[in-house]
Amino acid sequence: MDAFPPLSEPFVRHRFDRAGFSPLVANAYRSLLRDAHQALDDADVPPDNRRVWIVPGRLEVLGKHVDYAGGRSLLCSVERGIVLVARRRDDRVAMLRDARRRESISIAFDAPVRSALPWAVYPRTVLRRLIANFGSAVRGADIAVASNLPPAAGVSSSSALTVGLTLAFAALSELEALPAWRATITDRAALAGYIGALENGADFRELAGERGVGTMGGAQDQTAILCSELKRLEMFRWAPVTYERSVPWLADYAFVIAVSGVVAAKTGAAKERYNRAARTVHRLVESWNLHGGALAAAPARSLREAFEAASNGLVSHLPSVLADAARAGADQEFTANHLVARLEQFFDETFVIVPHAADALANGDVKQFGSLVDRSQGGAERALENQIAETVHLARYARDLGAYAASAFGAGFGGSVWAMVQAADAERFASRWRDRYLRTHGSASHRALFFPTQPSAPAFEVLYDDT
Repeated sequence: MDAFPPLSEPFVRHRFDRAGFSPLVANAYRSLLRDAHQALDDADVPPDNRRVWIVPGRLEVLGKHVDYAGGRSLLCSVERGIVLVARRRDDRVAMLRDARRRESISIAFDAPVRSALPWAVYPRTVLRRLIANFGSAVRGADIAVASNLPPAAGVSSSSALTVGLTLAFAALSELEALPAWRATITDRAALAGYIGALENGADFRELAGERGVGTMGGAQDQTAILCSELKRLEMFRWAPVTYERSVPWLADYAFVIAVSGVVAAKTGAAKERYNRAARTVHRLVESWNLHGGALAAAPARSLREAFEAASNGLVSHLPSVLADAARAGADQEFTANHLVARLEQFFDETFVIVPHAADALANGDVKQFGSLVDRSQGGAERALENQIAETVHLARYARDLGAYAASAFGAGFGGSVWAMVQAADAERFASRWRDRYLRTHGSASHRALFFPTQPSAPAFEVLYDDT
C-alpha cells in the first residue's frame, strides 16, 4: 500500500482501497456510504457530481487536557467514523441530512438557523466561520452524513462532523484556490489548527475568529482525525499544532474501547465543567504573567511557554517560581492546591509521560508503556476533576483483567476508556471487560459499548470509482 500524502499536503484524496481497512471495517464504511447516498436519492438530489469523504473518530492515547495549554499528546484515529456524501448547490442554502437518524437541517446563509436538533450547532458554526473568513465564495450544498461512532462518548464524533463539513464545503466552494486560504492553511497541521479555532471561536493567523460551539478546546481532536497514519501513533505539540514524531504501533496488539454509557456531552452543565478545566489553565498563565514572569522577554501565551520561561527553556521539573505564581493567583474558585496540582499534571503529561511513552513503544517495552499510562490516569483522577466512577472503574477493571495499559480519554465527565491487549484476544477481552463493568454499573447496559480497533487512516476524500 502506498503511504499517505505528507503533512505538507492539506488534503488526503485517494481510492477507497488505499485506506488499508480490514474487510470488516471496509464493509462497515460501505454500509454507511449506501445509507448516505440513499438519503440524497430520497431527497431527489441528482447522483452526478457527488463527492465522498470518510472521517474517522480519534483516540487520545495520552495527553489529557493539554492541547489548549500548549502541551503534548500521543494520538491515532480509530476504525469507526462518519461518511459525508455531498453535492454542490447553485443557491446559498445548505441542506444536511442524517441518514441513520432520518433528521434534516436547512441553513439559509442569509437567515438565522431555526433548528432544535442538538447537532445543528456544528454545521451552523462551520458555515458561519467559513463565510466570515471567505465571504461569498462559500457555496450551498446538499450533504448526507452517516455514522457508526457512538455519540457523546469521547471518541470525537462532534469534531469528526466539523472536520467533515469543513472539508466538504471547502472542496465544493474551491476555497483552497483563494489567496486567503493559501496564505494561512498551508498544510494539514494548519488545517487542523484552523478547524480547532473554528470550534473554539479563536482567531487563526490572519483569519478572524467567530462564535464557536461554546467549548474552550484546542486542536487535538482535529489533528488526530486529519493527520494520523495507519498503524502508527502520532506525537504532536500544541499552540500552534506542531508535528514531533510518529511511532509504529506494535503489530500484535490492539485497542479495545469501552464506552461507559455516561454521556460526555459538551453542553449545559457538562460544558461548564469542561470549560472550567480550560479556565484553570488560563488562570495559571495569567498568574505567571502577573506574579512570576515580569522579567520574561514577553508574556507567556500558553502554559508551556510559562514553563519554558520559568526554566530558561530547559524544562526538567516543576519550577518553584511557577508554583509560587500559581499560589498567588488562587481565589475562592481556584484554590492554591488545585492550581498547583494542575501544574503538576500538565508537567507530568507533557514533559515526562508522553515522550517517554513514545520511546517505550518504539523500543517495544510494553511494561514501561503501561506504567506510564497508569501514571497519566492517576494524574487525571487527582488533578483534572474530570473522572467519574464509571471511567475510573473501567480503567482498573481492564488492568485487573490483564490489559497491558488502560486509560480514560477525551474531555471526561463521562465518555470512554481504552485498553491495550493482544490483538488475537481483543474480542474475548471486550466481552469479559463488559461483563465485569455491568456487574457494577448495570444501569449503563443499554448505552455501554465495547469494540476493538487498530490505529487507522486519516480523513480522506474518496476518489469515487470503486465504493
